[in-house]
Amino acid sequence: MELLKQYNRSLEEHLENAVAVREPEQLYDPIKYILTLGGKRLRPVLTLLSCDFFGEDYLKAMNAALAVELFHNFSLIHDDIMDNAPLRRGKETVHEKWDLNTGILSGDAMLILAYRFFEGYEPMLFRELAKLFSKTAIEVCEGQQYDVDFERRDDVTIEEYIKMIDYKTAVLIGAAMKMGAIVAGATESCKDSIYEFGRNLGIAFQLQDDYLDAFGNPDTFGKQVGGDIIANKKTFLYLTALERSESSEAAELKHLFSISPKDPSEKVNIVKRIFENSGAVDATEKEIASYTDKANTVLDQIQISEERKENLREFGTWLMRRKV
Repeated sequence: MELLKQYNRSLEEHLENAVAVREPEQLYDPIKYILTLGGKRLRPVLTLLSCDFFGEDYLKAMNAALAVELFHNFSLIHDDIMDNAPLRRGKETVHEKWDLNTGILSGDAMLILAYRFFEGYEPMLFRELAKLFSKTAIEVCEGQQYDVDFERRDDVTIEEYIKMIDYKTAVLIGAAMKMGAIVAGATESCKDSIYEFGRNLGIAFQLQDDYLDAFGNPDTFGKQVGGDIIANKKTFLYLTALERSESSEAAELKHLFSISPKDPSEKVNIVKRIFENSGAVDATEKEIASYTDKANTVLDQIQISEERKENLREFGTWLMRRKV
């Protein structure tokens, strides 16, 4: 999206020098590796955008944006280990390219480095940013634990699933936007509202990610298509299909999510057919639109220009329709 390109270019320049490779190289090389894999850089770019939209030079929020990006990538390294994922952004995951212990330790180092980026802010600003960051970090961990717990349960509800993706994904997007507002000196009301805007978009973003995991183009998606199905993850698609399917298809779906065949391609194809036949695909698309609408409603409470509000609405629409 054109709106985000200027922030992304500036972020890339700063990210290049954000982490110096020093001894031991086995610790820092994996960090540089995952940071150079690219990706959307959505969260840190939103920190810069938010700061700019609230009337401050977005470069002032660069350290906060870098902290968000390092934390996000730390969580990806550990998520990939927990999911035993072979690919990240179309490339080998850190634990595959190196080994399990290196992935764990390099991820830990990224978390610590993320906190250090707040040290450049004045004490009051540092305190507010670090407090939000800590709250968000523990919520992301809680969301990840819910995700792990759901793999062992067969009674997960759609409401529980939404709470899980809210914590695991959405709160960090909300926090990224709020950090930009904090750096810009926005009012408390505006800081809270931009957080809710980002949080609702974050839920829509994750639901779209779940959809793309099953139905995305492997050449553009950057992850293993069907990975959630292979890992027996109880996504919104799965839970909705289970709720809406005839008893025979529901039983088949439950069975398929209890096995891990050596060649999962047939399983993936059957599950995708059930998702489509049950109406789960349509329901997911409606839910994505619903959370995008919730985000847009919050914009009425934010004290920025109508032009910038429209920019944010366009961003939400773009996010909802993305294919990567």
